[in-house]
Amino acid sequence: MVKFLKHREVINLILMNIFNRLLTTTSIFKNRDVLRHTYMPEQLPHRDEQIEALASILVPALRGETPSNILVYGKTGTGKTATIKFVGKQLEEVSAKMNVKCHVHYLNCEVIDTQYRVLASIANVFGGNVPMTGWPTDQVYEEMKKAIDREDRTVIVVLDEVDKLVKKGDEVLYNLSRVNSELKRSRVSIIGISNDLKFRNFLDPRVSSSLSEEEIVFPPYNAEQLRDILQQRAELAFYDDVVDDGVIDLCAALAAQEHGDARKALDLLRVSAEIAEKERCKKVTVDHVNKAVKKIEADHVIEVVRTLPTQSKILLFGMILLTESGTAKFTTGEVYSIYKSLCKKVGLSVLTQRRISDLISELDMLGIINSIVISKGRYGRTREIKLDVPINSVKSVILEDYRLKSLSKFEKQIKSSSTLNFFE
Repeated sequence: MVKFLKHREVINLILMNIFNRLLTTTSIFKNRDVLRHTYMPEQLPHRDEQIEALASILVPALRGETPSNILVYGKTGTGKTATIKFVGKQLEEVSAKMNVKCHVHYLNCEVIDTQYRVLASIANVFGGNVPMTGWPTDQVYEEMKKAIDREDRTVIVVLDEVDKLVKKGDEVLYNLSRVNSELKRSRVSIIGISNDLKFRNFLDPRVSSSLSEEEIVFPPYNAEQLRDILQQRAELAFYDDVVDDGVIDLCAALAAQEHGDARKALDLLRVSAEIAEKERCKKVTVDHVNKAVKKIEADHVIEVVRTLPTQSKILLFGMILLTESGTAKFTTGEVYSIYKSLCKKVGLSVLTQRRISDLISELDMLGIINSIVISKGRYGRTREIKLDVPINSVKSVILEDYRLKSLSKFEKQIKSSSTLNFFE
């Protein structure tokens, strides 16, 4: 017991020394959170037109009237959520000064993705007491109406990524769009946010006509606009003279190539600064931006691999073994041969070669591999495949899958033998 305590004290001392050293290192960040997507700035550059449009639609709420429902469209990173939260906050502030009750309730439909959970969330925020599961939906709807209608007020329900909700049915939109006819004291308006410009095509015509009374489109930012956004955030995020010339311009230009995505621009700047800080540099340079691009791309690939089906993971693991054995490019037949052997070793059913060819095409579309179809003359055509991912990181992610952990024990055996011979 005494030995255990001493060992634990030594570990604690080491950790304290590590953190003390890190805490005494001068940070280049004044406020790191400014570069997060969730940060709400006091001003939103280049969104004046959209702010004005939203405010003009919502202003009836301050007169005790019902604002029109709104559908907001735009690609990822075009400022839709930030703008709506910005306008919603100002609406609530003005209504409080005017002694008019206006409430903006924000819901992320990627998380709250069923009719039950949406209705329960709205009910509970206004004083209801609905469990997150277990009640009939009709009862939850009645509880929501009762909770909202306790006072004379206007409720703006913001459904972010509303297309994720509609994939499971548009009944909730139908119910929310007709709820005003059943309320006596309060009013409800809906703001739907979607990255999918064709979203309306999937709605029931009755829902579409009532929900999309007003539509606002957010265009992508161009490089100059992204530069202004980054400049504004950089002044708040960093100490003076930390960011080298050219860094903000490069981050903006790279993000402009990705459909004008402000989130990507902010991520690039933040990760570049984190790399600089890790290297104990006093300035963020263009070289750090180039390193950040590679890191973000690698991180994206890792997350994609983590969510792949097990069959795709085992297929990818076979390609990794081929690459590590010195085979830079390989054919579908070689991949399928190894895939079959790996499936047998871990006890998974073997898919047909046609299905595996489809999975290879999917990996190609995701950017995990590069494949081209080459002609073999009279022998027909075949696909030539090459991996395009950081091998060690991807291998570690694949082995996180409990069904594939046993694959790790084959590596030493494989390295001491020819990969193809080992699987014969």
